[in-house]
Amino acid sequence: MSNLDRRPPARDLGGLAGTPARPVLDLLPGKEVLLGESTHVRRLLPTLGRRMVGAWVFVDHYGPDNIATAPGMQVPPHPHTGLQTVSWLLEGEVHHLDSLGSDVRIRPGELALMTAGHGIAHAEQSPATHPRFLHGAQLWVALPDTDREVAPHFEHQRTLPGFGSDGLTATVLMGSFGDVTSPGRAYTPLVGVDLDLAAGADVEIPLEPDFEYALLTSAGAARVDDVVLAPGAMLYLGTGRRVLRLRATEASRLLLLGGEPFEERLVMWWNFVGRAGEEIAAYAEQWNRESDRFGAVVGYDGDRLAAPPLPPVPLMARGRVR
Repeated sequence: MSNLDRRPPARDLGGLAGTPARPVLDLLPGKEVLLGESTHVRRLLPTLGRRMVGAWVFVDHYGPDNIATAPGMQVPPHPHTGLQTVSWLLEGEVHHLDSLGSDVRIRPGELALMTAGHGIAHAEQSPATHPRFLHGAQLWVALPDTDREVAPHFEHQRTLPGFGSDGLTATVLMGSFGDVTSPGRAYTPLVGVDLDLAAGADVEIPLEPDFEYALLTSAGAARVDDVVLAPGAMLYLGTGRRVLRLRATEASRLLLLGGEPFEERLVMWWNFVGRAGEEIAAYAEQWNRESDRFGAVVGYDGDRLAAPPLPPVPLMARGRVR
C-alpha cells in the first residue's frame, strides 16, 4: 500500500531515547487519510509522539467499509525501498501485482509479505467483482542496515499458525508468540499477532520484557489494563511487560505489534525508507525516470503514481540517539 500524500513529511525515525524502559499506556492519535480514489484509512503510525514500535514504522487501519457499489481499494503502481509491507485482511479481497511478476488474490487470514529491499513496485486493487465489505490493516517494517539492500521478494502464506484458549484465538503473522512461529521471514526480532476475543473473554497473554508493544483494535471493544480500546484505536504499551491482561465484553479483534526497539536512525519519506536525504532524493528521481531499480508492474491497466516533489528543506536522519 502506498502513502498517497502529495506533500509527505520526512520522518526522522529510530533511536532509543524515546522508548520508555517501563510499561506505559499511551493512546495514540490516528489521522484520517484518503487512500486512492475511495478508501479512507486511519493512519496510526507514525503519529505525534510515536514514530516506531520495534521495527514497525507504518500502520494503516481501514474499514469495515461497504464497497458493494464502490470500486474499493484502488492503489496504482508505486515503489518501495528499505522496508517490508505486511498486508492483513479481515474482510474482502485484494489483488496484488508487483514488478517481480507476482499476481495474487489476498483473502482474510492470509499473509502477504513483500520485502522491498533494493527496490520494488506494486499495485493493489479490489477485484472488479469483490465481496461487500473491505476491512484490514497495512503495515510496514523497516529493514536493518545489514539487509536493506536485499533482493526484493514476495511471500504469500495462505495458512498461518496459531492457537486457541479460553475465548482467545491467536494467529501469528510475524515473528514468534508463545511457542508458535510465523513462516513469514523477519529481519529483526519482532512480532505481529491477530487476537480474536470471544465475548466475555478474560485472558492473559505472554510478552517479551525487552520488546516494546502496541495494540490496535480492529473490531469490538477490549479492555487493556483499565483502558477500553474502541475500534480503530491504538495503545502503546512500552517495554518491561511479561504478561498483558485482555478482557472483552463483546467479540473483539486486536492486532498486537511489538519488537526490540530499533536503534538505527532512518529517514522515511513517501514510500521510501533510507539512511540519508540524498538516498531518498535518488530513489524518487530513479522512480520518476522509470529506472530498472524498481521494474515494471505488468498487468495493471492504468498509470503509475509519480513521486511527489521533495520538501524545500534537506531530508536528514536526525532521529533520536541513545
